[in-house]
Parts: sequence; structure tokens; C-alpha cells
Amino acid sequence: MSEIDLNSSRQFKTVGFDSRFPNMNQHCYQNYIDYHKCINTHGEDFAPCKQFWSAYHSLCPNEWMQQWDTQVNYITAHLLYFN
Repeated sequence: MSEIDLNSSRQFKTVGFDSRFPNMNQHCYQNYIDYHKCINTHGEDFAPCKQFWSAYHSLCPNEWMQQWDTQVNYITAHLLYFN
């Protein structure tokens, strides 16, 4: 077995409390929406967009993010097809 270095430390960051969102799912979804609005407006390399990305990745369950991504791709494909 390999030895684990107990002296190394990792820093975990999570989003602070926001009184506008008493429920996690509201805060999570709003950060998901804000991230996609930000990258559509400013591009993926824009630093403030990464704050939204970190926020929704720390708050949202993976299943939710996968479902939302699927819905976005489905809607985008239909919009491109019918236009």
C-alpha cells in the first residue's frame, strides 16, 4: 500500500450564505444560469464567470447539472433545427 502524506493539506472552498436564497436548489440553479449567461456574454476565459462555475459545482448535485445540460442541449438542437 502507498503511504498517505498526512502533512499535506488541501483547501476546500464553498460558496457563502446568500440570504436571497433560503433553499440550496434556488441558489444552485441561479449560479448555473448566471454562469451560462456570463460565458455567452463575455466568453469562457472571463474571470468572474469562474466564480459562478465554482459556486454551482460546489452547491449542485451532479445529477442536476447533467439534467440541466441535457435540457439545454435538447432545446438548442431544436431551435437550430426549426430555424
